[in-house]
Amino acid sequence: MRTASINRNTKETEIAVEVNLDGTGQYDISTGIGFLDHMIEQFSRHSMIDINCRIKGDLHVDQHHTAEDSAIAIGQAIAKALGDKGGIMRYGSAYSPMDETLSRVALDISGRPYFVWKAGFTQERLGEMDTELFEHWFHSIADAVGLTLHIELLYGKNNHHIAESIYKGFARAMRQAVEIDPRKGGAIPSTKGILGG
Repeated sequence: MRTASINRNTKETEIAVEVNLDGTGQYDISTGIGFLDHMIEQFSRHSMIDINCRIKGDLHVDQHHTAEDSAIAIGQAIAKALGDKGGIMRYGSAYSPMDETLSRVALDISGRPYFVWKAGFTQERLGEMDTELFEHWFHSIADAVGLTLHIELLYGKNNHHIAESIYKGFARAMRQAVEIDPRKGGAIPSTKGILGG
């Protein structure tokens, strides 16, 4: 089983994360931000990556550090669980419809972080979460895992649907990318023999 844990403590947040890449989408999430919990739960369920994530953050200041550090810690745990990335599919993509909304997510576990975001919201908050933090969350997890990550909202009006569509699309793309391809026999999926170099 490809598992990893991360404990990350700063003056701003205390985080404990455990992931299992070969899981069944089980989760136990507590960030202190209800809508973010909901989105990380969607990511876990639809990627089939088991995630336990407990955070105590400086929410009396604002949500920025908690949201950012949750993405960093989950990303670091995924990267650790991937190890040398031998045998993985590496690439993933998904169209993600939710009612009137459609988003597209494509990614490469390249080891070379790059992030493209073409989405936006018409509300400043969803629940108690600042919508500007969604872009930052995905940028942070792309950096931590080492993803080339492209996210695009093709169309949509409902802000909840937009966020959920993007998280579910990201989940389905990650599920493809982290899967082991038995035909590769454990080989690193790069002609260079390494990813990230």
